Amino acid sequence: MTLRAVPRAVVGTVTRGTTHPNRLRRMDRWIAAAHGAELRRAEDPVAVDLGYGAAPWTPVELLHRLRTVAPRTRVAGVEIEPARVAAARPYQREGLVFLRGGFEVPVLGRPVLIRAANVLRQYDEAEVAAVWRRLCARLAPADPATGSRGGLLVEGTCDEIGRRHVWVALGPEGPRTVTFATRLGSLHRPSDLAERLPKALIHRNVPGEPVHAFLRDFDRAWAAAAPYAAYGARQRWIRAVRDLTAGWPVTDGPARWRQGEVTVRWAALAPRG
Repeated sequence: MTLRAVPRAVVGTVTRGTTHPNRLRRMDRWIAAAHGAELRRAEDPVAVDLGYGAAPWTPVELLHRLRTVAPRTRVAGVEIEPARVAAARPYQREGLVFLRGGFEVPVLGRPVLIRAANVLRQYDEAEVAAVWRRLCARLAPADPATGSRGGLLVEGTCDEIGRRHVWVALGPEGPRTVTFATRLGSLHRPSDLAERLPKALIHRNVPGEPVHAFLRDFDRAWAAAAPYAAYGARQRWIRAVRDLTAGWPVTDGPARWRQGEVTVRWAALAPRG
């Protein structure tokens, strides 16, 4: 099937568009590990890089990284600003196109993946839930007959060069997990990641909110794991996360922790009210 635009009313507003090569590497690696099986089993494994910005680096990189685990994957870079789409078109290749659009996601069919990195940070918190619902409604549905959980929306925020990143993963049914990822060598304490919380959580990092309690407990576990720093930051992180599992529903294991990651169920961190 040809990867092409489907005429729809464009939904969204133009964002700053700042981007850098390799900025989303942590998110890409996580998606490949967590969602590669869904991409491989899909009849038409289409991924969308929504709001890729002023340069086309992130869709190009996403295609490369996803094809290492699912060789049939195709990627559509979607941007609301026409000039950015025109500038990206020379980078089109087999399996990669650039289309104008927004939260309506103007591709044929239902994508197996939508990635929206550093997009909603520039919106109001009150707008997030509606955007999530709209994007989740565009995902490929679950199929119990094949064991498929359906498509995945990955929405989050990172710093300018991708050292610190936090994202929410959502399926057709809604939010599933929150992942914290960092370059361990640059980390002073886990709560440093608070400044990169996605829009749904960043204003909730206050006493009485679950995400604040989680980061508080993570800092305490990190401090208690200080003796492991003699073996390197990775071993200290692994020990801290292992201790964290006693009170929080961590969904991954040491293989991901070694990457400077930890994933927690959304329900444990969701804003109150």
